[in-house]
Amino acid sequence: MADQLGYEESMREPLATPDAHLTAATGLTSGRPLKICLAASGGGHVRQLLDLAPVWSAYDHFFVTEDTALGQSLAGEHRTYFIPHVAVGQARLGAPVRMVTGAIRSIFRSAGIIWKERPDVIISTGAGAVFFAVVWARLMGARTVVIESFARFDRPSIFSRVASPLAHDLIVQSKALAAYYPKAKVFDPLRLIGGKPPPKKPLLFATVGATLPFDRLVDTVAELKSRGDIPEDVIIQTGLRGHAPADLEVFETLPFDKIQDLLRDASIVVCHGGTGSLITALRQGCRVIAMPRLMEKGEHYDNHQAEITSAFAARGLIAVANTPDELAQALKDVRARPPVLATTDPAELVAYLHDVMLQVGQRRQTRNAPRLAL
Repeated sequence: MADQLGYEESMREPLATPDAHLTAATGLTSGRPLKICLAASGGGHVRQLLDLAPVWSAYDHFFVTEDTALGQSLAGEHRTYFIPHVAVGQARLGAPVRMVTGAIRSIFRSAGIIWKERPDVIISTGAGAVFFAVVWARLMGARTVVIESFARFDRPSIFSRVASPLAHDLIVQSKALAAYYPKAKVFDPLRLIGGKPPPKKPLLFATVGATLPFDRLVDTVAELKSRGDIPEDVIIQTGLRGHAPADLEVFETLPFDKIQDLLRDASIVVCHGGTGSLITALRQGCRVIAMPRLMEKGEHYDNHQAEITSAFAARGLIAVANTPDELAQALKDVRARPPVLATTDPAELVAYLHDVMLQVGQRRQTRNAPRLAL
């Protein structure tokens, strides 16, 4: 596929250091700087792009994402375009008309954004909401980098299955996925953090993530607080139009910097099974209990959160609970052991993407170089 659009195999070999990349790849010697489109739906997908800031921050860049609290925080610092929420799972949950309507809107909205910006490179971590941005960028000649979500350990997402044929560079973050994509680059970013855990306050922060309410989690935390199983102070982020228990401090959405402040204070975090929420809490040294959204309960489009939480629990990073009694036991378990600190370290992926930028910059310089008359 890459060769068909003019990306020769020689352009894929590692080339040079970031110093060279800052001159050739930025395009400063051949007109305007390189422009990068960063396309991701809400929550953990966007947070994975933020981890790649050492790559894109050196260039002209813009975000394409959903209108969430995190998206609004991005818009305060970066050029940001919002697109409608679209997911195949909407049809599974009985909303096919909403899915089709959102897709049609996204096709035209994405086309307008990409036509206006004309990026040289698009980097996308999914999911369905940004698929059409990837399509249009590819059709308009952008080097297309598709990064399978860190949320996928054992099986590929629908997004990667439909977007991988468009990709010049396909990246997965689990060795198990290499069986599905033999030509993909594999980068596993999960790392444990050593050192002494940070001091904490007696606070339990419950969060359902950026996009959807999760009433089962909220109601379970409220029930345990009312029956005395949670002596800590409780703050709950419920999602838009989610249940709001009486006598507890509740917010529908919170800016990302406020969530960071709460995580620095909270000794315990109860969250859904999104990788963004899990990693952000583990970075701050919280004791983490996850309650995955389940498709059979109508809480998500599939059961990938159960897959995520099982994988994290198998590594000893978190506890998992699905019922009030399981949460009560998990609370006892995590209080009795020291917190585990972990993060994602994308250094190897960043180095690879630096080379991609260098290749694009050098290719453009070659194309724009004046030709000598014979």
